[in-house]
Amino acid sequence: MPLTTRERNLQTRKEQRLDLADLLNELAVAADPERAKSSAWFFKTGKGQYGEGDQFLGINVPTQRKVALRYRALPLAAIQKLLVSKVHEHRFVALEILVAQFAAATPREQTAIYRFYLANTTRVNHWDLVDTSAAKIVGAYLLNRPRAILRKLAKSANLWERRIAIVATFAFLRAGDTGDTFAVAEMLLADKHDLIHKAVGWALREAGKQAPKQLVAFLETHYPSLPRTTLRYAIERFTPAERKRFLAGNFYLRAEKK
Repeated sequence: MPLTTRERNLQTRKEQRLDLADLLNELAVAADPERAKSSAWFFKTGKGQYGEGDQFLGINVPTQRKVALRYRALPLAAIQKLLVSKVHEHRFVALEILVAQFAAATPREQTAIYRFYLANTTRVNHWDLVDTSAAKIVGAYLLNRPRAILRKLAKSANLWERRIAIVATFAFLRAGDTGDTFAVAEMLLADKHDLIHKAVGWALREAGKQAPKQLVAFLETHYPSLPRTTLRYAIERFTPAERKRFLAGNFYLRAEKK
């Protein structure tokens, strides 16, 4: 049953009284040490791995999102403190709060959140953190604005900024615009990191739902430079025969012989 106006107002006032200490306490109470060990392994936190040094409380995503919604009134200064934490769930909740704030914000407030996000991309430093926030903040903000920032991010030395560049384009795909997805994907084809290969393939697959002929043309044109992981992700929705053709590169081999 929907909340009455009075109930919504009471809920809003209650949320406004919650502070960062309350949030940290809720997350500490929800912590699961055994799950934390599993998460540390899954998110590659060992020496030399891309998640090196990340710490986990062991809290599942639905619980983190529920906590974030309760604390969506937190000011940016408090969110900043969460983002600089070494604890993964602190940063995830911070980004979920930003996503909730952005969705309900005025245009001026959205600009502030977007700029805050870009100023903190070094703390959006794991694939799940990027994937839960980039399209809903960066992509959503750029829907009707110039998108040169995506090219800048795609050229970044920072792995996570490069992933933000391609994942942000999912907002455009939802609006029926595939151009930037193909453009950013092309920029990232030479990337050496598997997490970029996966993200690009994922984005191409989604773009192909709306522009299947353009996807086929893209794959055929760039076949020699396509990472195998990217190709496999991109053709997931093809028929078995089409997947076999692309994996074998038959079309490319025939072109080479001409």
